[in-house]
Formats: sequence, C-alpha cells, structure tokens
Amino acid sequence: MPGRTWRRLFGGLLLAVLPVLGMTPAATAEPAAATGGIPSVGTAWGEPGPYEVDVDIEAVHTFYHPRTMGPSGERHPVVIWGNGTGAVPGIYSSLLRHWASHGFIVAAANTPASNFAISMRAGIDVLERRNADPGSEYHGKVDLERIGSAGHSQGGAAAVNAAVDARVDTAVPIQPGPLTDPDLTRVPVFYLAGQRDLTVWPALVKALYRDSGHLPAVYGEVRGAGHLSSIGDGGDFRAPTTAWLRFWLMGDENARGVFFGPGCGACGDGGLWSGWERNARATQIPGPGGV
Repeated sequence: MPGRTWRRLFGGLLLAVLPVLGMTPAATAEPAAATGGIPSVGTAWGEPGPYEVDVDIEAVHTFYHPRTMGPSGERHPVVIWGNGTGAVPGIYSSLLRHWASHGFIVAAANTPASNFAISMRAGIDVLERRNADPGSEYHGKVDLERIGSAGHSQGGAAAVNAAVDARVDTAVPIQPGPLTDPDLTRVPVFYLAGQRDLTVWPALVKALYRDSGHLPAVYGEVRGAGHLSSIGDGGDFRAPTTAWLRFWLMGDENARGVFFGPGCGACGDGGLWSGWERNARATQIPGPGGV
C-alpha cells in the first residue's frame, strides 16, 4: 500500500477518535513572546543550560525539570515526549535532561507504544493540575501557553499526532515513523531525518515534510546519522532541536536566524546537514531584524 494512502487511512482513524479523546486541530502558532526570566544561552544550543535538573520517575510519565523552578518568577514551557517502539524515556535521558537544563519541563510518556499520543497528551493534563495545586512544587511555575511535542521514531509520528491538540504550539518529530498525517495539524514542524537511517529512510521523512505545505515546515537531514544516533544525548540532533524549541516556546531571538531569514544559519551548514529544506510558509517567517 503506498505510504500516502496508508497515512490517509490512519489519518481517518485518528480523526474518528479525536472527539473521544477531546482533541481538536491546533491553529498555526506564532513565535512566542520572550519568556521573562529564563536566561539566554547565546547560541550555545548544544551546551548544558543554566538550570540544574531533577528527574521524577512516576507510573505513567517521567518528568525532567529544573531543580528550582521559577527562581526569578519565570514560568517554564513544556515539552511532551514520545519514545520509539519498545523504548522508555531513560534511553533518551541525556537529551531530555539537556532540554530541562535550558528551562523546559519535559513530560516523557513511559509507554513503549506512543503512536496515538494519548499518554503524551496526558502529561499536559498532569501539569495543568499540578500548576493549579498550591501544594505542588510546580504551582504557578508551568507555562501552559507554550507547549511543544517531540519524539523519536514511533514517538516522532506521535509528536505530529500530539500536535492535533490545540494546546500544542510546535512539533519536533525526530526520524518519525509513517503513522501520522500532517494534514491534521497547523503548527510549525521541524522534521528531522538521518542520512544513513535504514529504519526510517530520509525519503519517508521528506514525504511527511512535503505533505506539510499548509504549515511552516523545515526539513533537516543530519549528515551520517543512523536511526539510533539521536538516543542518549541526542548527538547532532541535540543543538538544532534545542534552538527550535527555544525559538517557538521561549521567544529566543538568538535562535530565529538559525531557521529563518534569507541567510539562515542552518541553510548553509553543510557540515551538519546532508539535506536542508524550508517550505514556502517557513520562508515567509522573518529572519533577524524582520528581514
């Protein structure tokens, strides 16, 4: 069965279950205004951020978060995470800790089968309750207006599926599987492939990217990367994903020029990328200085 036809069938199934899950298609996000109080890291996206990190392993989710949340009155954006098939958050722990060190609260679903993004989205529900609970360390510290979805392999497809939820503002599918349909969402998406990925071929990821003409989409193919290159600390996927999340969820203007504008930093970085594309909607987003 052709991949696009299979995705259409899956998309129809997903649409059928959306009302049951309480999901509605998200609207296209605008870059968030700067999140006051979260320190700048300049352009050191791949280096640890300014926050010490704690990890809370629970029954349904593992939470990675700044050890001291909101020390300057800031609220922390959220990233919901989906694992690859048969995997658990611990396999990606160094990457998820890295994002938490930059000021994100990461709610990683413990499920090894994340495709429908049900557990991922439940992480938002948990954080909504804790943010409202005066007895919780999260109380008043969670920025529920700035939420991204991310994941690897099956979890990469789930990152797009999770973005059907109107609370999600952007998606970062890393080497995503095919069981998703970009037509169901409207948020900016950063599709990541590995040049030497023999499990999820770059052509499959590019097909999802090319099916995303209705939303701002960027395609990056990491030179030399195989399917497992993103586990652990994220490898060469770590810095660009951090920059993307900081731009869309923190309003970090230092990251704008990596992706947007006529001279975007990643566009000519042949050392990292074996493939790089931006669609028409992405090229309409201004670069630094409004260019």
